[in-house]
Amino acid sequence: MTGKFAKITRVAIIGFGEAGGVLGAALAEKGVQVSMYDVRLDALREKAARAGVRAADTVSEAIGDAQLIVSAVTAQADIEVAGTIAAHIAPGQVCFDINSVSPQTKRHAQFVIEATGAHYVEAAVMAPVPPYGIEVPMLLGGIEAESVGAALNELGFGTRTVSAKIGVASAAKMSRSVMIKGIEALTVECLRAARHYDAEAIVLESLRDTFARMQHHADLPGYLVSRVAEHGRRRAAEMREVAETLRDADVEPFMSEASARLQDEIVDQMERQGMDYGTLPDPFDWREFFARLS
Repeated sequence: MTGKFAKITRVAIIGFGEAGGVLGAALAEKGVQVSMYDVRLDALREKAARAGVRAADTVSEAIGDAQLIVSAVTAQADIEVAGTIAAHIAPGQVCFDINSVSPQTKRHAQFVIEATGAHYVEAAVMAPVPPYGIEVPMLLGGIEAESVGAALNELGFGTRTVSAKIGVASAAKMSRSVMIKGIEALTVECLRAARHYDAEAIVLESLRDTFARMQHHADLPGYLVSRVAEHGRRRAAEMREVAETLRDADVEPFMSEASARLQDEIVDQMERQGMDYGTLPDPFDWREFFARLS
């Protein structure tokens, strides 16, 4: 099918939860014929009706003659649902997988879908669907990603194709989640302890100052990685003291203990590779550093 994808007028959505429901309603408002199937079908029929979406009793009925089949299920259901879609999808139809799963899981789904003669496009949703709606930023991957993305963008979507290979877009999503979800967890751990010690105002003021200075750093990734490479052992010891501080406040130090283990492990890897921070190139190159560790 490589080339310009036809104007999208018929879409099936498998999984009508938060993301699927928002996208389905928005597409219906655009005049697209939208059908849906969800394992919680009885509980979601009214929601679908309000959105102008046809509720189908089976996956086969939902897919029907849809041009685009959106898989919008939970991460743990992605592989199973890909197999179910593959059992009913027809050559020429496109499975558009928006689930937040690993690159390997996406490649497995690609294999089972494309074995039927249908097409597979992965989408990495890079922000919460509400409040963006169909304009939520999406990174696409796959042979047909450019064509499908162009057709979706004509409907108001905010897609950008990043690779013809499956896995690159989802790898970007998963890697970003390390940082974003990690920051969320770190914030919980930090502020629970700070509040226990009546130190939250001091901590927040210090963090505001630190983050403001970070914004202007010419090579922030390099700076942060270099701190681990140069001072990892000492920082690991400090983080174990942090963990004790949190335990004294009845806060389980999940993130702090993990930080200590990572700092120590990087130094251990450097030692196994015979690397000494003082002999590394100046300026520090974090990409070259990781390449030498591998």
